[in-house]
Amino acid sequence: MRLVSSLALLLTAILTASPELIADDKEPAKPKKPAVEMNDAEKAFAELMTGADLVGSFSVDGRKGTPKEDRYTISKAEKVKDGKWMIHSRVKYGDVDVVVPVPVKVDFAGETPVLSVRDLSIPLLGKEFGACILFDGERYAGTWSHGKVGGHMWGRIERTRTESSVLPNPDPAGRDKPEKPASAPKE
Repeated sequence: MRLVSSLALLLTAILTASPELIADDKEPAKPKKPAVEMNDAEKAFAELMTGADLVGSFSVDGRKGTPKEDRYTISKAEKVKDGKWMIHSRVKYGDVDVVVPVPVKVDFAGETPVLSVRDLSIPLLGKEFGACILFDGERYAGTWSHGKVGGHMWGRIERTRTESSVLPNPDPAGRDKPEKPASAPKE
């Protein structure tokens, strides 16, 4: 179970961001302007990852069985400087539910973004976390590691559903739900 918890937090739980990646809160507020310039591929990656859920599966090398499901919720992705990005990820672990900034490296193979972290330390969970993930359209795939354990991860990218985008069903009997298409099997 610790392995599953550790993997779920791999890309979402870093509380010790590099000082050079964190803004200095002592400076007075200035009008917002892009912190760094971005090319078209970088802009597309920021747009793809902002407000996104990575929904997929992961496997563990050397273990048989069905891959496990995982989900990463990204509220924002922003380029900090060349090759360095900050991914603001939601961490849900036990009673903790918080968005934390995760410093990552993003390189591009042509127009294809590749996110990587190496020897990442996660407070209370340990160190030696790593991942290398390629993003292709609405899909992602890559590898992960925690010390000597590792495996593969893959899935799809979905838009994050917000509370306001989930409409409650005011009719408990479900009579206001759309009817099934004629080709659907009868219940």
